Amino acid sequence: MDRRLQRHEYGFLELVKPPNEDELTKYYADKYYQSEQGNYRNRYSPEEHAVINLRIKLRATQADHLRGTNDPGRLLDVGCGEGFVLSAYEANGWDVEGIDHSIEGVRGMNPDQLKNVRQGNLFRLLEDCVAAGSAYDIVWLGNVLEHVRNPVDLMRSIRAIVKPSGLLVATVPNDGTPYHEELFDSGAIPDRFWIAIPDHLSYFTRESLARTAEATGWMVRKMQGDFPIDLFLSHPGSNYVADRAQGGSAHSARLTLEAMIGRAGTDAANEFYTALAGVGLGRNLTAYLAPNKENTL
Repeated sequence: MDRRLQRHEYGFLELVKPPNEDELTKYYADKYYQSEQGNYRNRYSPEEHAVINLRIKLRATQADHLRGTNDPGRLLDVGCGEGFVLSAYEANGWDVEGIDHSIEGVRGMNPDQLKNVRQGNLFRLLEDCVAAGSAYDIVWLGNVLEHVRNPVDLMRSIRAIVKPSGLLVATVPNDGTPYHEELFDSGAIPDRFWIAIPDHLSYFTRESLARTAEATGWMVRKMQGDFPIDLFLSHPGSNYVADRAQGGSAHSARLTLEAMIGRAGTDAANEFYTALAGVGLGRNLTAYLAPNKENTL
């Protein structure tokens, strides 16, 4: 596969020759969850489950704060993965729906959510939502933009189904930052580890995510990082890219530290993660986006 990247006019990097839609649909339907691609696993430890739920709680609380209410509403999870977000929101009284190329992740982790999930091409399923006049209080887009051929079109499609008072909660990997490039230039890491083809077709930073959002009809209400596990790469004893054997201990340390930060309280943890995004850190970035009423595209 051609691994060349080019810079999009909105600043993110994208694969020059991405797979076509049919190839991607088949890849995710037949292989992705079944072969434990990306960060997905066939099973998680109790510690991992606790941190997964903590992340959802922190982002959901931040979204409620920005919406000005914690009243239940209607949620669509685009690329719902294993269904953890659907399960958490439904438990809090929300009407939930999920769409994904594959239902295997949900089947394995949250089979009770299969009733709320539709499988197929994300763009076609979103077109169905638009045609039906669906409107959502929150659309959750967790680590999806980097996987699709055209993230710009996806952002525009979602813009049509979020209520004027609603939010899009979009999370992407934080890739190719100045910190990453400094690590590579210094020889601390042997390669640009964040380039993961065919899983990731586009690569975002804080600046390019904000620029893409604003160009597609959104207003950035807030940006947060998550735990900056990449900081471990600055020390030879914990550099899990130079020494893959360090991966397990780095992951374990991350879980311990995320749980500790969570125990400081929801508000304090969210302030911490907001500050991380402010200096460009975090393995992932989450943008809380409101429809820009002055830009309906």
